[in-house]
Amino acid sequence: DQPRSRGLGDVYKRQLLGSALSTVMDRRGMEYKALAKSDLDVTDRYATRHCIHVESPDVLFHCAAFTNVDMAESERSTAFAVNADGAKNVAKACKQVGARMVYFSTDYVFDGTKRSPYSTHDQPNPLSAYGESKLTGENAVVASGVDALLIRTSWLYGAVGRGFVPTVIKRAHEGRGLRLVADQIGSPTWAMNVARAAIDLVSYEASGIYHLSDAGETSWYEFGEQILSILGIKAKIEPISSEAWGAPAARPRYSVLDSSKAEAFLGRKMTPWREALKNFLKDISR
Repeated sequence: DQPRSRGLGDVYKRQLLGSALSTVMDRRGMEYKALAKSDLDVTDRYATRHCIHVESPDVLFHCAAFTNVDMAESERSTAFAVNADGAKNVAKACKQVGARMVYFSTDYVFDGTKRSPYSTHDQPNPLSAYGESKLTGENAVVASGVDALLIRTSWLYGAVGRGFVPTVIKRAHEGRGLRLVADQIGSPTWAMNVARAAIDLVSYEASGIYHLSDAGETSWYEFGEQILSILGIKAKIEPISSEAWGAPAARPRYSVLDSSKAEAFLGRKMTPWREALKNFLKDISR
């Protein structure tokens, strides 16, 4: 049985994890309040402290984030203001009211030099401003002394926003060719699976760092092929290198996360990414 838990989350209208958390909480009959950026700017320390004091949540799921990896290279100060300073503001306010905090981070805190899944014990070494800002946020949350659950996840997709899955489908339907990177390896992860597991970890009173991603590994190229194969869409896909793609921000070539710590705590395995993708595509077609 899932206990009812009052939570406060900085949930953007088209934010993947925020939307998924709200959906899961609705389905489980949990009491929560979701805030949009227009309700609270987490970079405003005083507004953040006031809001959290007024709401006095038991658990706060911190989903506010600057997630444009390439834009973070040119807007580094903004990325750090949201991902690092914002996380610190929320953590300190949670500490003051005795709330537990869930902070979501990323596989991009790693440099990709390993060729086996990253565990929670591996040393982070981000390659990009985005990865640096998220790692700084992690450290700020820990330093605050708040009762925190830090969750790193990877290659998220879902029913909101303009992410990889809807972009591949849209371009294929339009008859446009796809050029997808074949030398970056990770674990595509349905946001709903992370939301379910995160809420369960909270209910079991987990704390510390956990990795949560769907099981298995693939490249962006193979991920795109699988999307179109499941949907029965014919389209030309060209595999390309990271250099040919030429994105401003460096990505880890290998960023598969080891979710075994979370799996042991939850008593279940994370869903294989292909199965999760089929479930997602079936879910959005209803």
